[in-house]
Amino acid sequence: MTRYDEIGAGYALGRRTDPRWLAPVLDALGSAATVLDVGSGTGSYEPPQRQVVAVEPSAEMIRQRRPGAAPVVRAVAEALPFAAGTFDAALAVLTVHHWPDWRRGLAELRRVAARQVVLAYDTRLHNDFWLVREYVPEVASLESSRPSAPEIAAELGASSVVELPVPWDFTDGVFPAYWRRPEAYLDPAVRRSCSALAQTSPDAVARGMARLRADLESGRWHAEHADLLDLPEWDAGFRLIVA
Repeated sequence: MTRYDEIGAGYALGRRTDPRWLAPVLDALGSAATVLDVGSGTGSYEPPQRQVVAVEPSAEMIRQRRPGAAPVVRAVAEALPFAAGTFDAALAVLTVHHWPDWRRGLAELRRVAARQVVLAYDTRLHNDFWLVREYVPEVASLESSRPSAPEIAAELGASSVVELPVPWDFTDGVFPAYWRRPEAYLDPAVRRSCSALAQTSPDAVARGMARLRADLESGRWHAEHADLLDLPEWDAGFRLIVA
């Protein structure tokens, strides 16, 4: 059983494609006609109108793929079942931090495709997110154990690294998606869609949510984070890496 067989139930409901991230992903793929989507999950950012093959190890995530999604092979990034140079591009969206041997997985991306497009995040900036810093600091140790976007870019020898800010009304429920909508984190369904919270001690998360609820009710959160309330977008550390 993979990690997402355990924590992925209902994932497709909370993690919906946001066109403001899909557009730069498509641009990064350039003219690639054949694309391998590694760690594809439910297929949120698979490019339309291209020949796509998905790779996903979790049966639970595969079960949630939409009708008409790209064909999927159940495999892991570290051992892709394809010959060298099979694809024009390999795509990996918010998945590298879950790979047990991420360097080997990136080597596999390079082996099967001339172009690599990886959406990752800077773990340092994730750990500076107010939800981690003030409410669930236990998340920081998990994030610090994960590969960070600068490491991934260096490993790939990236030709470009593009900042992808998080709009305040983002529809893809990534961990910091609700940076300006703190009430959302009180919803267990929202938390289940965030691997950083789903993989942190339930007691630690419960304590943090109790503090957050109290600060929302008292008005303390809004007073202390007034600087966020008028921002249209915020940099949570997400980076689109192209090599």
